[in-house]
Amino acid sequence: MGMTHEELAKRIADVALLHGDFTLRSGRKSKYYLDKYLFETQGDVLAALGQAFAEKVKAIEAAEGLTVNRLAGAELGGIPIVSATAIYSGKPTVLIRNQKKDYGTAKQLEGKLEKGENVVILEDVATTGGQVLEAAKLLEGEFGVKVVKIIATIDRQEGARENVEGAGYGFDALFTKADLGIDE
Repeated sequence: MGMTHEELAKRIADVALLHGDFTLRSGRKSKYYLDKYLFETQGDVLAALGQAFAEKVKAIEAAEGLTVNRLAGAELGGIPIVSATAIYSGKPTVLIRNQKKDYGTAKQLEGKLEKGENVVILEDVATTGGQVLEAAKLLEGEFGVKVVKIIATIDRQEGARENVEGAGYGFDALFTKADLGIDE
């Protein structure tokens, strides 16, 4: 299971990097697409990502002198990542729906949060950071927690870091598009 950073980057690129004409969630056009579902459905990749994210969370705790109480992942792509990370970090998670469900408990958040907790949001592929910023604002505004960092699996380097940091949140990524051999 123990892949190096470079081996994991290559594995992700091998299974998930598609070339063609694509429209991204942000509305931008791109000649490449990183299909998160192709890398998130590979057990070896998911295990290695869980380990890598768990190490990042531990480093945040050491560097900032705090305890990360929970990990959060947004539907749908953030859920496998946050689940794998929970296994390696031992941290509980919360799952964020894109919208409140209109049946059962009618919640937008699954899991438990306590006001004042420190939360790290794990993201799949970050382009502009729009979706993850919505999640961060929901967590802080509605649930009263502190989002201490947002960590993406892959930063497409198209404004996510600037937008997330501009909104007052720390941002990190396991990989950039350059790490995956993308020079577009």
